[in-house]
Amino acid sequence: MYRLMKSMSLPKMSTAKPKANYTKANGEGSDLQNHLKREFNPKAPSQGWTSNITYVKISGRFFYVCVVMDLFSRKILAYKVSSNINTKLTLDAFNLAYRKRGCPKGVMFHSDHGSQYTAKEFRKALDKADFVQSFSAKGHPFDNAVVESFFKYLKYEELNRRNFNSPGELNLSLFEYIEGFYNISRPRSANVWLSPNEREKMFYDS
Repeated sequence: MYRLMKSMSLPKMSTAKPKANYTKANGEGSDLQNHLKREFNPKAPSQGWTSNITYVKISGRFFYVCVVMDLFSRKILAYKVSSNINTKLTLDAFNLAYRKRGCPKGVMFHSDHGSQYTAKEFRKALDKADFVQSFSAKGHPFDNAVVESFFKYLKYEELNRRNFNSPGELNLSLFEYIEGFYNISRPRSANVWLSPNEREKMFYDS
């Protein structure tokens, strides 16, 4: 499928963006530390997760997609769509990933300084789960480069080449891309050109 997509004559991608600054931090503090420090390759699954939010236009209105990724395999553990870019969006994505992974402990959770991640409700959820929260340095998007790279693929290979008429259509597109293509068969250089699922299988089989 990957080779097929590269050979296709695909239509021009959309470049529309929301006007609002939707990642404004909910205050700054000395506790918003970058513990990850661009160590993007942990030695096992559920040692480090990263998360971020992107936008998609549906019938002239922006909707927001939050994903949670396991850094070990680059696997997308969970994703959620919302018309509101708020703490509920990040909480819903985190809680889904947390349950899917069997409620692990001691995971480092990395994100930017967006208010959806610095909110007390979100930070309490991570504390309760015994997670260590890490933040990109202000003005340093490369501190979260891995999930930004995923968004680049997602938009180039899927979202920006389609027109969506409803959140249901967007959710179906995300499911087909993430669960039907990316996690199971899209090679990643960090995985020695294995897909996320293949990389995890190799780890557990070894």
